[in-house]
Amino acid sequence: MDGNSEKNNKEVKMQNIYNEVNSLDKRCCNKFDLTEDILMENASISMMNYINNICIKKDKILIVCGAGNNGADGIVLARLLHTKYKVSLYLPYGVKSEMAILQLKRAQKLNVNINTKMNKADVVVDCLFGSGLNRDLNEESISIIKKMNMIDGHKIACDVPSGINYLGQVCKEAFYADVTITMGALKRSLFTDIAKEYVGKINVSDLGIQRKLYETKTNCFLLEEKDLKLPMRDNKISNKGTFGHLSVVIGDKVGAGILCADAGFSFGCGLITVISKEIKRVPNYIMQNKIIPSNTTALSIGMGLGTKYDKSLLENEIPKVIDADLFSDENILTILEQKNIVITPHPKEFCSLLQMTNLADISVKELQNNRFKYVEIFSKKYKNVVLLLKGTNVIISENKKRYVNSLGTSILSKGGSGDVLCGLIGSLLAQGYSPLDAAINGSLSHTIAARKYNGNNYSMSPQDLVKEIKKL
Repeated sequence: MDGNSEKNNKEVKMQNIYNEVNSLDKRCCNKFDLTEDILMENASISMMNYINNICIKKDKILIVCGAGNNGADGIVLARLLHTKYKVSLYLPYGVKSEMAILQLKRAQKLNVNINTKMNKADVVVDCLFGSGLNRDLNEESISIIKKMNMIDGHKIACDVPSGINYLGQVCKEAFYADVTITMGALKRSLFTDIAKEYVGKINVSDLGIQRKLYETKTNCFLLEEKDLKLPMRDNKISNKGTFGHLSVVIGDKVGAGILCADAGFSFGCGLITVISKEIKRVPNYIMQNKIIPSNTTALSIGMGLGTKYDKSLLENEIPKVIDADLFSDENILTILEQKNIVITPHPKEFCSLLQMTNLADISVKELQNNRFKYVEIFSKKYKNVVLLLKGTNVIISENKKRYVNSLGTSILSKGGSGDVLCGLIGSLLAQGYSPLDAAINGSLSHTIAARKYNGNNYSMSPQDLVKEIKKL
């Protein structure tokens, strides 16, 4: 096995994502005899270390604190930074929690500067609400967040940007962070499509013990570039049949199927055949047939398919990746009962699918506000189907497991990008990847390749994307 193969086949532990971490905090205190005070001190030290790396002595640092424990974190931070920088605290609601009252008492004994209004600053630290927000913001809070956003300085959110609630929804207004330093572990609320505009880069702070001790088992994981396993060819003795045969059904929009086929061929599949009743103009290395060849190991169907197609193409046990037009076709109900199925809907298509399966009748807005909820509803019913819900943060789900690919970028907001994704997943299915691994690695390759594109972010074509995939 060569070096590249060893690298790409090495098992890597994915980062955990949690619905909430209050239970982890309590477990940490009970099991390891740590106190809330110790956890808070370490949370603030992590913010201090970040600030020390980006600031110089004369910088002005404004810390805006709420009345609860998120505000208490900010007060501790002010104490830690006091005298090293020009630090000022702004406490628009006063202090209410026991820890906030205690931390303010300590800060006052050091004569930490407390402002009665927001001043200009080089760094703004948002410590208003944190991850526990479960209500709409009032006008005062909205006004405060707007003023914070208007300050021309580097913006840091403590735990979760204020205005984003525990579901990852924006409560009318939210803080735009350059970086979010989240405490203890990753929260699901940071990985909604809506939240992505606000969270910036996400760093996780240890709270006095290593994360592997703080964290417990979860069913949700973050996908990162290090998790990608490319289809490296380790076989010393092989032929084109060794690496699978992907068949791609061509429909009304011929270009969609050809893009899918081209992407699949570029991602390691040994043979590609497009299925069409009529002869199409395709690259010389792609075969054509009117029926699915007997040695087909995976099938991609749905891209530009239209409504007039041979239904018998679906009546087989070949592993499949399903996209686009089939999500509004009643035959999807039969496909969902098969094994080795990956489906790749965008939000509108997923809403259609939820309606057809009698799981929910919702708008795209409702889905985008509750993506994890409806993914879980679907996967609870269709346990054997791998769902890849497209979005800025892609969610991949199988049965009880969820995976989030947060590497999505607006560069991919182009017609044909989804067809390329289907080709990548289909190619991996054809090469013997499990449906889940095909979806995960196809999605990672798709997003990582887009990020490596060095043209203007509005200019990438599907062909450009395929070129970048070849260089991964």
